[in-house]
Amino acid sequence: MAKLNQIIAVEKGVKSKSLQDITAAQHKVQKPALLAGISRTYQPKDEEGEHLPPESTRVQVQAEDVLREMSASLTRLFDVTATKDWANCAARADVTVDGRTIVTDVPVSYLLFLEKQLTDLHTFVRKLPTLDAAESWSHDPSTDWWKTDPVRTIRTKKVPRNHVKAEATEKHPAQVEVYYEDVPIGYWTTVKFSGALPARRVNELVERVEKLQQAVKFAREEANGAEVTDQRIGDAVFGYLLG
Repeated sequence: MAKLNQIIAVEKGVKSKSLQDITAAQHKVQKPALLAGISRTYQPKDEEGEHLPPESTRVQVQAEDVLREMSASLTRLFDVTATKDWANCAARADVTVDGRTIVTDVPVSYLLFLEKQLTDLHTFVRKLPTLDAAESWSHDPSTDWWKTDPVRTIRTKKVPRNHVKAEATEKHPAQVEVYYEDVPIGYWTTVKFSGALPARRVNELVERVEKLQQAVKFAREEANGAEVTDQRIGDAVFGYLLG
């Protein structure tokens, strides 16, 4: 008895061949010259007339034959697809991570859906913002944010000062140069806050997603290993259509 994964493996090839066969059939029946034939003979009016050989063209394509060929190809496609779809209704498996069953008795179609969603989720989680590693962070229960320890910095103000380069004399005034000095006038106390995540937390989430991805793939392979019952849908369909 065949396995579901074996049916899935041959389905693509059967679809491709059926498409080629249908295309070829369409081309045949759309060429009137291939379906037409003729036979004619010539008889002169009297014995002295010219004698000409008979002419004939054979029918190269018969529509009923094309229908039978197409139905044979499509019957295979109908049967393979039906076998897969019927089996998919019954093929199920558990999703288990580290010995813990996350979801039980999951159909193959939903496992495929989960694989796609987890791929997108993995991309999202890997791009989550993380806390600046240059800072020391702690959780603030009152805001549910992350915060740094208070850092005190001095606030200064530039105050002009005079520097006497040369004292005044009877003939010349004093030579004075003005410069500015930073004078402390107060203090800033700064606490930084962040809604980002610790790198450790992001790494944990990424690891969990990856484990679940592997578990879903394993479950899908297990479900696809189920035995299938061949379905014979094509004969019934074309038995009616061409009957």
